[in-house]
Formats: sequence, C-alpha cells, structure tokens
Amino acid sequence: METFFIKAVQLIASLAFLVIIHEFGHYIIARAFGIKVEKFYLFFNPWFSIFKWKPKPAATPKLDKNGKPKATWRDTEYGIGWLPLGGYVKIAGMIDESMDKEQMKQPEQPWEFRSRPAYQRLSVMLAGVVFNFILAILIYAGIAFYWGKQYTPLETAYEGMDFSHAAQDAGFRDGDVILEADGQRVDMSDNTALYHIADAKTVKVLRDSKDTICITLPSDFILKINNDEGFMQYRLPVFIDRVQGGSAASEAGLESGDRIVAVGGFPTPSYTELTKHLQEAKDRDVLLTIERDGKELELTAHPSADGKLGFNLKPLSEVYPSERLRYSFFAAFPAGWELGTSTLGAYVSSMRHVFSVEGAKSIGGFGAIGGMFPDRWNWLSFWEITAFLSVVLAFMNIIPIPGLDGGHALFVIIEIIIRRKPSEKIIEYSQYAGMMFLLLLLVYANGADIVRAILN
Repeated sequence: METFFIKAVQLIASLAFLVIIHEFGHYIIARAFGIKVEKFYLFFNPWFSIFKWKPKPAATPKLDKNGKPKATWRDTEYGIGWLPLGGYVKIAGMIDESMDKEQMKQPEQPWEFRSRPAYQRLSVMLAGVVFNFILAILIYAGIAFYWGKQYTPLETAYEGMDFSHAAQDAGFRDGDVILEADGQRVDMSDNTALYHIADAKTVKVLRDSKDTICITLPSDFILKINNDEGFMQYRLPVFIDRVQGGSAASEAGLESGDRIVAVGGFPTPSYTELTKHLQEAKDRDVLLTIERDGKELELTAHPSADGKLGFNLKPLSEVYPSERLRYSFFAAFPAGWELGTSTLGAYVSSMRHVFSVEGAKSIGGFGAIGGMFPDRWNWLSFWEITAFLSVVLAFMNIIPIPGLDGGHALFVIIEIIIRRKPSEKIIEYSQYAGMMFLLLLLVYANGADIVRAILN
C-alpha cells in the first residue's frame, strides 16, 4: 500500500506540473495577443471546484483603440478542480471541450479567439506543445548540470544482464553481455540506448564469457517487451554492504564486503538467483559459499520464514566500474537539447508499432504511467520521468485529433490553405467525435491496466 501511495503521489505531482506548464503556454500567448481567457484550471471541475478565485475588476478598465474594454488577466477565473485527469484554459470565442454554444451565438468581440487572425489562433493552439517541449529540454539541462550523467558501460558489467521473458523468448539469456546493436557499439550515456537495442534487427552478445552470439530480433520486439515486464536490467552480484544486527546474516558470520557466490551448492552470480535459492531454503539451515579477501569460505545460515538473510547490497555503481559526465552551466543546455530531441525522435519512431494487435495490447493508462516511477522518492528519477512525460505530452497533443491541440491547429491550417473558415457546425461535431474517441481511449487504456494488474 505504501508503494502504491508513493507512486501515486509522484504521478499526480508530475502530471500536475506538466499540465500547469502546458495550459500556461496557451494562456500566456492568448494574453499576449489580447485574447480573453475566461478560466485557467488545474484538473477538471465538473459540478464543483476545490478552489477558485477571480480578481476584482480594475477600478479603471483599459480600453482598446475603439474605446471598448480590453481583455486583462483580471477576466480569468483561476482554480483547482477535483478530477485529476488534466486541466484546461477556457478561451473566449473558441469551440473547445467546454462546448459553450451560447457564447458562439453572440456577435464576435474583438477580444475573442474567433475574431483574431489565423496566425494568432495557430500560435495559441501550438503554445502548449511548445512549452512542454521547452520544459523537457530545461529539465534535461538541469539534470545534466546538477547530477551530470552517471552510467555503467555494458562491457564493464561482467555478470551481464537479466532479461524479461519476452527478451528470453527472442534469444537472450540471463548473463549475456551486450556488445553491439546493428553493428554499432551501444553507448549507455545515451538516454535512448535501450530503445536502440530493442529496435535493432540484430544484437551481438557475449555468452558465458567466451561465445559471441548474434541474435535476430522479431520486428515487433518492442511491443512484446512492453506487454511483458520490460526488457533487461543489470545483474547485481551479491556483494554485502551492511549486515543488519541480530539477523540471520549476522548469526552466520557474514561481513561487509563478502560476496555470496552460491547457496546450497547452487551458483548465485546475481541477486536474482540468490532470492530464488533463499526462498527454496527458507526457515532451514543452508550452506553459503562466499568470497572474502580473495578466499572462498563456507558458512551455515538459517534464512527467515520469508527467505531473507538480513543485509544490504552494495549499489550497482560500487560493483561495476561506472563513468560520469559533468556539464558546466552553459554546456548543460546543448546537452538538454540533445536529450530532448533524441527522446522525442525515439518516441516518435516507436509509435509506428502502435497500429497493430500487439501495439493495442501495449497501450496503458495512469497505472502504466505510475508504474514508471520508483518505489521510493528519488528526485533524479522523478525529474527524468517528468521530462520524458513532457516530451510524450507534447507529441500526443500535436496529433491532429479533434479535441487535442493538433485538431484545433489542423482546422486553422485548413483555413489558411483554402482561405475560408470551416463552418462552426463542422468544428463542433468534430469536437464531439474527438472527445468521444479520447474518452473511449482513456477507458480502454485504464481498463487494460486493470486487466494486467489482475492477471499479474
């Protein structure tokens, strides 16, 4: 329950931040063109709001060149809704999710969206997407400057990787060390390295420290690992960092720095095998083979009823040689741009797999997004995932589906091409259709999360 709560808090905090920036993009550009914004809300507020505030009108209203009141920030109602599925700005004179038909029946006003030139309306529509992408670049730049980039080169991870069932079905084996993907060395300093491996046609690995194997991946491999438990992770050798007082490990004589290499005669090259064999030996004596100061020793331990010994593992960065890239303040921004654009490119490329049976199965909702966050709060992970979601939000919103920013932009682009506005009825019906499609997609995605949770 605690894990669920921590993931949920991270998810809500991340999405709330992204939505605020996205909607602020629409708001600030609309205001820059003098367009009236009636509402600015974080989360949706059907029936009631958690909080709302509208500034008092100015004592002396500002007038335009025709002597009519100009739109100002005081025209906007600011609030927080109770339904955490996004947020919105309500722009006067625009057919949006509010479907305010009465307003559209009134004569056009100079401060309305519909009365403005096409380039202004297009700028307002694209602002949210642009702000989200800029935000991703700034977050990546901040990460590069503050944390730098620490990574473990694949070739230094001498115990190789642990692979998911889907990866093993494709030919990988636990312990394989990845050498090349499509003939190119894999650079783990690149945030999209795992994507490039999964998207490759062939991957060369070193198996059992001696055999070089070439694995040909199926064309839908990315979708298969999305529907499984992922792709791979570094195998973590069982080096003890700290022994817990009074634990089975302490009573057995284990010490900091020891490496457990076998349990009951079964090799434990990584923590994965250790947990498996300890579960099989729970609540009974078992022989541990350890390495200490270059010598091999045998100790007898009695794992607890839940198959635990009671010690902390050394972290990955202390087991395998790792590298860290450092960036100055000014160098961090090009690094942020490179990370943002490469992440966008990899995500766009992966979308080609969605339009298939396997792709439909891989679609996930808030549960799948929440599952990306770690079990414990970690600021580096939080910002890395938030930056990635900002890229995703930017791309998804630019898709030309009515109800999304891309749908609104499409109608403006059509208007520019044919030099005539599409009828308000066409836009209205398209908005209904788009919202219905998005609602069904939302239900399907979150329903798929529930089904996966039940099956797992």
